[in-house]
Amino acid sequence: MASNIHPTAVIEPGVEIGADVEIGAYAFVGGTVRIGDRTRLHHHACVEGDTHIGRECEIFPFANIGAKTQDLKYHGGTPGVRIGDRNVFREYVTVHAATGDGGLTVVGNDNLILAYCHIAHDCQLGNHIIMSSYAGLAGHVVVEDHVTIGANAGVHQFCRMGAYAMLGGLSKIVQDVAPFMIADGNPAVIRSINKVGLERKGFTAEQIERIKLVHRLLFRDGLNRSQALEKIAAHPQSDSAEMRDILEFARKSERGLAPGA
Repeated sequence: MASNIHPTAVIEPGVEIGADVEIGAYAFVGGTVRIGDRTRLHHHACVEGDTHIGRECEIFPFANIGAKTQDLKYHGGTPGVRIGDRNVFREYVTVHAATGDGGLTVVGNDNLILAYCHIAHDCQLGNHIIMSSYAGLAGHVVVEDHVTIGANAGVHQFCRMGAYAMLGGLSKIVQDVAPFMIADGNPAVIRSINKVGLERKGFTAEQIERIKLVHRLLFRDGLNRSQALEKIAAHPQSDSAEMRDILEFARKSERGLAPGA
């Protein structure tokens, strides 16, 4: 089907628009933007810069995708934004381009970004993430798959949130949040495993028990981080996906893991 573009929308000459795209009244699409099939821009939405948006996304009024980074280290060039399929960006969401020439801010597939959220330069987001309203990610933050971020939460630059983790509302993250955990507070600490979230995602009782064991070793048994990781690595089930994921995440951590409560 042909795209449905409102006559008041502004579409610059370098833009590429896929099939069956809907662009509402007073929306702006500029730069070298590419918009995938069946994506919808509501009225007053803005997509600009070197931004590629996948299929079946929805961008609500006054959201701005692809704007210039706020990083003062920006010195020109063509950094951009890459967004996958089936993402929803609600009202007033901002997703900024990377800082360095050729760098990218990346958002995967099937993410729900609620009103007034901010995704800063060079962030790397996976799939099936929910960011509640007013949550903010500073530059270079990594958010893995199936993470939930509560309203008004903030994540410090260069921090990482592991897969299936959850961050409570009004929390501040200044260190990495291990996979499968719930972090809450200001600054945030690990409160428990994300048991309800894991059950909803189909994790078995056996998998959850392994995650509980890792949580106890890392955050409850009084071990330092090296001792805890050695015990996890030596466990008979250390080759399970859950233990491997946490070990790999911890070994790559540069800011250190958020501590237990």
